[in-house]
Amino acid sequence: MAIIIKKVSSKKELQTFIRFNYELYKDNPYSVPDLYDDMLNTFSPKKNAAFEFCEADYFLAYEGKKVVGRVAAIINHRANETWGKKEVRFGWIDFLDKPEISEALLGAVEEWGKERGMEAIVGPLGFTDMDAEGMLVEGFDQLGTMSTIYNYPYYQQHMERLGFEKEADWVEFKLTVPDKLPEKFIRISEIILEKYKLKIKKLKRSEIKSKNYGQKIFDLINEAYAPLYGYSQMTQGQINQYIKMYLPLIDLRMVSLVEDENENLVAVGISMPSLSEALQKAKGKMLPFGWFHLLKALFIKKPKVLDLLLVGVKPEYQSKGVNALLFYDLVPVYQQMGFKYGESNPELEMNKKVQAQWGAFEAVQHKRRRAYKKMLVAGKKEEN
Repeated sequence: MAIIIKKVSSKKELQTFIRFNYELYKDNPYSVPDLYDDMLNTFSPKKNAAFEFCEADYFLAYEGKKVVGRVAAIINHRANETWGKKEVRFGWIDFLDKPEISEALLGAVEEWGKERGMEAIVGPLGFTDMDAEGMLVEGFDQLGTMSTIYNYPYYQQHMERLGFEKEADWVEFKLTVPDKLPEKFIRISEIILEKYKLKIKKLKRSEIKSKNYGQKIFDLINEAYAPLYGYSQMTQGQINQYIKMYLPLIDLRMVSLVEDENENLVAVGISMPSLSEALQKAKGKMLPFGWFHLLKALFIKKPKVLDLLLVGVKPEYQSKGVNALLFYDLVPVYQQMGFKYGESNPELEMNKKVQAQWGAFEAVQHKRRRAYKKMLVAGKKEEN
């Protein structure tokens, strides 16, 4: 039966788009579902500040009356301007294991991009780096995290069959929280504090607004992440959105800031209890009991695993060991709170500065994910 692609044009179809992922992975023990309301907000131009510089459409694949796949087509104009590209992104892609489905879905994104003057297709990527990105290619037997994509192993074969090639890889690590920090690590951290006249700052809830620390944190992330693959600087609208959405949920004990002698922020580390199992129990819904599972994980009975959400260091301090200060502060907190393991966020495989920080800990690379790319213009060669 032929595969029919239909552009999402109603709220009901958008609901179907979101729920397809839940159905496809409902029996998978490693997939972590997104919250349905969060996804509605992400795909809404009225709720998602990324639409200040992005445009998007969403597509469903049908086999008869049955939905068999989905994909988002996105152009991040800010990222394209920053990097001198003309790329259309595909994101939130899911499909049954039939080659005609993936071909039809990605073909729809390619045509959508060509109509808008794009010369290449890349993904899976979201609107920005704050969305989940990268197709899982290793670690299918590992529990996902709230900020990453889980997909079946067959996705990779579909991408390669369609002529997509590796564009970038991210790796992830599982870290064991040590019983005690090594003496050498402590000594080096104290030397760095003294040498560069730095201090560790523990954030108070009242200071997020009164001393503008929410803004300071995201300004630093913008600066630290600017050289990374495909990054587009967060606008003020996005920053305001993230401060409102995420900072109230963070246990400030699990946040570490490093400042210089003039109280300028030079490094930030933000972590939180893993919500993976809670989200699985919630099954994408806050009601009737999803809220309880999430609040329990955040504030009542914390899991044994934590997620390292954000680590950012001001560029001029990135080769001075300053990132070690974040864990000099945070590891004793993790010990007191009973955490046994930590999950790193995806890190570009070539980002050795970031990966070097795990050398002081027992760390195992357990996942890898990939962005794929294909040129859309015949004979077009990308300039380096």
